[in-house]
Amino acid sequence: MRFSTRTNWDLGETRLARALRERKAAGLPILDLTASNPTQCGFAYDEAGILAALGDPRALAYDPDPRGMLRAREAVCRYYAERGAAVDPEQVFLTTSTSEAYSFLFRLLCDAGDEVLLLQPSYPLFDFLAQIEDVRLVPYPLFYDHGWQIDLAGLRERVTARTRAIAVVHPNNPTGHWTRERAELEAICAEFGLALVVDEVFLDYCFAQETHPVAGFAHNKDGAPDDVESHICENRADVGHPGSFAAGEHSCLTFVLSGISKIAALPQMKAAWIAAFGAESELETALERLEVVADTFLSMNAPVQCALEAWLRGARAMQEQIRARTVENLRALDQVLATHPAVTRLEVEAGWYAVLRVPALGRDEDLAVRLVEERGVSVHPGYFFGFSGDGWLVVSLLGPEGDFRAGVQEICAAVGAG
Repeated sequence: MRFSTRTNWDLGETRLARALRERKAAGLPILDLTASNPTQCGFAYDEAGILAALGDPRALAYDPDPRGMLRAREAVCRYYAERGAAVDPEQVFLTTSTSEAYSFLFRLLCDAGDEVLLLQPSYPLFDFLAQIEDVRLVPYPLFYDHGWQIDLAGLRERVTARTRAIAVVHPNNPTGHWTRERAELEAICAEFGLALVVDEVFLDYCFAQETHPVAGFAHNKDGAPDDVESHICENRADVGHPGSFAAGEHSCLTFVLSGISKIAALPQMKAAWIAAFGAESELETALERLEVVADTFLSMNAPVQCALEAWLRGARAMQEQIRARTVENLRALDQVLATHPAVTRLEVEAGWYAVLRVPALGRDEDLAVRLVEERGVSVHPGYFFGFSGDGWLVVSLLGPEGDFRAGVQEICAAVGAG
């Protein structure tokens, strides 16, 4: 039997995966500092309200709309209105995930062999999404200088005749920084006739202050150490971040992606969307073609579309719990690192992750395996997100506070022991 070359992946077990499997099989405890599934992190869900939303009798009628039910799209528009962005329901397409949203956009924008420029470090799932669609991902670099910044010259150098789009995650995963180069990105897209694809799944999870890893603490306006705090992210200048790319004028064709996996901490419900913006003629053509793509699949089921409005309305309660957890874990991280100078963390502004710098005495994978085998701690090695070189670890701020602090202490002990 012959299979497509696009699915010819290396499916062998990595050393890290094997170490985790063997530890679990032995019945030994694991402090999981990679947790990304909020439904398994001890948060309190409104179970009755979430499930009741699925009982809407209107879901019993089949009335397919390629863009999704109008009522659900209007709920998405209200979400953006609360963040300072005016979005028309006709600009919105519902999908079952942001992964499917990327798939739709790759089909819309790219022929086989065309290229999409993707910020790196970033989430590794993009590689599979692009390969399945016969699209080539070309990484463009971030650099860290008192915060993460896009190497705009490096980005421009990577544009070729096959480039069709530039993709960013805002705020980025896992670096947790805001994309402040919007004007520059739009200018490059306009110059070369490219689309801008912006993934905003972590938009609502910002920290109230810039959290500089200086002496292990953020600093207030007087320069004194202060606790890290958080709040709901809105598109206002006083919250210290650029807000959604859905807001403001759009000088190039722009697609903004998000969904309730992060917004409402409901990854199992499979509800996301694309919001499209741009010049009228260009946007009209994009919407017409995207409608055909969406109509081919009609993938989102009716009960979820009917429930979307209620789930978005209840999202703030979950966000407050998650922000409280990530703030507490970031505070614990800084407190532990304050007495272990060999391990430092990079500035983080938003999201669920923190990036650690450790001495590059060996491969990141070797350290991650050793942490599992000798310390019972699971972390992401830097290469998992495309970090250049060694000396990088990524930890999730989502897990229970006690486990997180204990895990960070074990990391520091392991690094100190060499």
